[in-house]
Amino acid sequence: MKLYADHVAGGFFMVLGAVVIALSGDLPFGQMSMPGAGFMPVLIAVLLIVFGAALILRARENRPFSDIGWDDGRHAAQVLAITVVAVALYATLGFVITMTLMMAFILIVIERRNVLRAAAYSVVVVVTTYVVFVHLLQSPLPGGILGD
Repeated sequence: MKLYADHVAGGFFMVLGAVVIALSGDLPFGQMSMPGAGFMPVLIAVLLIVFGAALILRARENRPFSDIGWDDGRHAAQVLAITVVAVALYATLGFVITMTLMMAFILIVIERRNVLRAAAYSVVVVVTTYVVFVHLLQSPLPGGILGD
């Protein structure tokens, strides 16, 4: 059997879905009329498994796994590294500072964009997101060193 890219992706999503179901077993599932904390993770995990299976079933429509070029791996590793740093600093620095620095770093250092435009873009996106979540959706975001 020839291994296709969608075999790998579908298998990954199916395993991820199974892990989420296993980890969310302690959360109360609730009922359809009043879902509990475990309802949404299980629903998303089941969808991951179903769509992963669909990818596997239609994998031959994609290119073989051996034909995938890995020349963009360095770029992906850089983005992953800055994301890991941002996650580690998120609670300490808060949403506004962490996300602004992360976006600016990715745009300026990794993507090599214009410094002023990238900084302005980062600030506008983060402030807009903050306003939408905190004021419109009334969903608090970590304030970090700026306070709550």
